[in-house]
Formats: sequence, C-alpha cells, structure tokens
Amino acid sequence: MIHPIIRLALPAALALAAASAAAQEKFTYLTNWYAQAEHGGFYQAIATGLYKQAGLDVTLKMGGPQVNVVQLMAGGQADCVMGSSDLQMLQTREGGVPVTTVAAVFQKDPQVLIGHEDVKKFEDLKGKTILIASSAQRGYWPWLKAKFGLTDAQTRPYTFNIQPFVADKNAVQQGYLTSEPFAIQKAGVKANVLMFSDHGFPAYATTITCMDKTLKERAKAVQAFVKASMEGWKSYLADPAPGNALIKKDNPNMTDEQLAYSVAKLKEMGMVTGGDAPRLGIGAMTPERLKASHDFLVEHKLLDPAKVKPGEGYTLDFIKNVRVLP
Repeated sequence: MIHPIIRLALPAALALAAASAAAQEKFTYLTNWYAQAEHGGFYQAIATGLYKQAGLDVTLKMGGPQVNVVQLMAGGQADCVMGSSDLQMLQTREGGVPVTTVAAVFQKDPQVLIGHEDVKKFEDLKGKTILIASSAQRGYWPWLKAKFGLTDAQTRPYTFNIQPFVADKNAVQQGYLTSEPFAIQKAGVKANVLMFSDHGFPAYATTITCMDKTLKERAKAVQAFVKASMEGWKSYLADPAPGNALIKKDNPNMTDEQLAYSVAKLKEMGMVTGGDAPRLGIGAMTPERLKASHDFLVEHKLLDPAKVKPGEGYTLDFIKNVRVLP
C-alpha cells in the first residue's frame, strides 16, 4: 500500500517531471565528421546533463565525407553546424548563404601535413608528392605555396586513405593532428607532423556556426547551447569517460586507444585551452584573429571583400560573456 501523503504527492511529482520535459527546447547541432574526440565537449555536455540544465534537448548529428553540413542546416535539418574553420564559413557567406560564426572551440587549426622521417620542416617538402583534398585549394594550400615555395604540380588527390602514403617514401599527406598520425603510427611507419598553426596560419577550427535567421529568432537557445558546450569541453578535458561512451555509441568504429591518443594531443597542443582561452574562456574569438583570417582569404584571392567585409560573418555577442576558463 502507498502511504496517503506519498499518494497525494505522486501526481504533483509527475506533473513537475512532465513540465520539466516540456521545458527542454529542442536543438540540433551537426558535426563535421563521424563522432570522435574532436567533438568530445559536445558529447560530454549531453552525457553529463549540461544541456538539460541549460533548458535544451540537444541532438548531435554526425557529418562525414559526403555530407554538406551547411546545405543541411539551410534546409532546416540543424540549428547550427560545426565548421571546420572560420575561413570555410566566411567563404560560405560569400557564396550567398547567410551564416555567422559565434564561437570557435579550437584555438589552432588541427590541419597538418605528414611526411616520412626525412621531412622535418616545411622547407623539406620541395620535390615531394603532396596528397591533399580538393577543399585544400580554397584553404591552406595557397598559404603553403606562398610561404614555402610549393607548386600545384606536386599535388595529388587525397582519398582519406593512408595506404598511398605508407607505400611511397616520397609522399606527404594531409591529416588532422589528432587522427591520421595515429593511424600511420599504428601501421608501423615512422613519420613527422608539420602543423600549420605553428607557422602563422590564422584559422580557428571546430566552430559553432548558425544561420542569421536562427540567431535572430532563437538567440536565447543559441546562447544556452554555446555556454553549455564550453562547459562540456572543460569537463571533457578533465574526465572524458562520459563523452567517450556516447562517441562510441554513435561511432562503433571508434576505439578507446584512438580516443585516448586524440585527447592527449588536444591537451598537449593546447588546441582548446591555448590561444586566448586562458584569458577569455574556451571558445573565445578575437577581432584581431578574425581580421587575420579575412585578410588571408582576401590576399590569396579566396574571398571577395566586396561581398564579405571585415567584421561580417561572425559575432562575439554569444561568447564574450561566457568565460568558461580552462
């Protein structure tokens, strides 16, 4: 038998739970790849209830090599997306899609080139076959050519497969700091990693980018998502276990060994906690860095300044007062 007081309290408790569930505003964030440690803070915020505490019912959708995240967002299938870099999103805006970046989790772009043992610096790339994706032509490749005297004749298509690199001692391939170097290491190949951001490449990475319409109509939800996400990243770097469990659920091919390697690299290189994060908080952007990105694109004729003026394509309104310090 249920005690009368408990019996009276049950309907009230159920009503409260229902009201709480109803209060959770649905919010969808689309990532730029299959679930991995590079997305860890967002998964952590779900796993630890940070989004729910912020009044959000968040769904993370995975991207992939054939997924156009901006197109899906423009079609209403996501509220905001993970941009690979702020450069990419400025170019998207130039193309006529009204997107604005509100935060950048990675203070450094994780893009790297990976060479065999004889490649110790960017100057050693001359004469090498360089495997890069077509998207690099509108990103880091013009910068590498101008800075280190490389040529288009050296390039071959990168197919997101390390085997051509493994088989050819003269090959160099693109990669993500936290991913391909691990796969190459597992294949038993000794290699060196060259990181663009260590030599002045200005891009931020792992952005939160939204349609302008969303920022106007759902400003409170976007603000709540940004703050809880940055808290998720702080939590993930302290103890990634909850987030990793969800990552493996979404991406069963992900291994504990790969996750541990990636988290260690994120910490070692200060990808999330470096740059301006110690002063302004995780996810911080500054007008100076953003101007450097804009100037880079204009200088290399990758952006029309008449279509996207300095200061357009981003806003600091959603991150400036968050200040989740590492």
